[in-house]
Amino acid sequence: MFGSLFKRPLRPVEFSCSSLGRSAIALPAPANCTVPPGCAAVLVDRGGRTRRLGEGARIAVLDGERAWGVHPGPYSCDLTPFAASPEIGLRLSFAIDPDPRASQQRFDLYLASEAEDAVGVEAFAQVLEAALQHELAQGNLDLPPCTTLEEWNAFRAGINQLMYTRFGVTVDDCVPVDLGASRDYARMLEARLAAQAALPAAALAPEPVSELAPGTQEAFCAAREDARALRRLFLELPCVMCALRMAVTPEGQAQFRQLQELLRRLDLVSLSVGTMPALELSAPNTPLPAGEQMRRARHSRRAALALDEAWALLARIKQATGATPAALFDEADRIVSNLELEAGARRALRAPELDEVAA
Repeated sequence: MFGSLFKRPLRPVEFSCSSLGRSAIALPAPANCTVPPGCAAVLVDRGGRTRRLGEGARIAVLDGERAWGVHPGPYSCDLTPFAASPEIGLRLSFAIDPDPRASQQRFDLYLASEAEDAVGVEAFAQVLEAALQHELAQGNLDLPPCTTLEEWNAFRAGINQLMYTRFGVTVDDCVPVDLGASRDYARMLEARLAAQAALPAAALAPEPVSELAPGTQEAFCAAREDARALRRLFLELPCVMCALRMAVTPEGQAQFRQLQELLRRLDLVSLSVGTMPALELSAPNTPLPAGEQMRRARHSRRAALALDEAWALLARIKQATGATPAALFDEADRIVSNLELEAGARRALRAPELDEVAA
């Protein structure tokens, strides 16, 4: 009896976090360690739900939870807005500022859905760069030569909202820089060709632009890519629906009905993702051929790319003043249609079934 009353307290576990706030934004934290000064802890359970602990708190990890130590920054990185012009750069200074009004921070959702291990500054900068390049290539952001002050201010407002909506980071400063002294385009092309030649033929099939850093290639692992994409869709689609419902300001009854229809279709896509069949099975105890597994995984990744476009669209909707423009409703309809198509193709057993799924 007395032995249970006079137990020694648990000794805090040492958390090696010297790189946190320098070369790393978030590091996996062991259980029973103390949150370092100036940092926060983000804990994620199996269902993707997150909770935060402040500095000095002991990280009591529950069953099935993972913990990260997060330093808010600030951080600085150099981005290349145009892949064909690596000497033109933008020096971005950003920080991770939690929003006290939000029930779940956007960066916490990023950790839950996309982070597999430590989040380094360089790797995170590559993800930011890929998102920026995609928006510039699509014409959603404009950075013309000899940019005027008005054009630069519009670009700054767009990139600020994009980074906050997509990743939960606040851009403190963004200035043009010349990266010609540190970037050798010829060597970058040689490295890209060498990496492409080393890949198997299955990995060289035409694919949409992914979130990999420009110029890098890696072998396509169907199981890993499918699991990563489906986890993102499962966790982020409900958040996209909630943000869309709050951000859109319909003008008139027709746009309101259009918004309701978009939300209904997104809800069905989310339901489809939540009941998605296993990648490797065509029926119980019946394996699916490797080629069809590869096809399914590619559709999952394309759906994740459409999800990225949905976050970028939300950033543009939040920038719009007054009623939401009709063009953004059309863009939302296109993105939801892509999500429906790719989710239906992911469920199909064979490629010829795609027409039946669409019907």
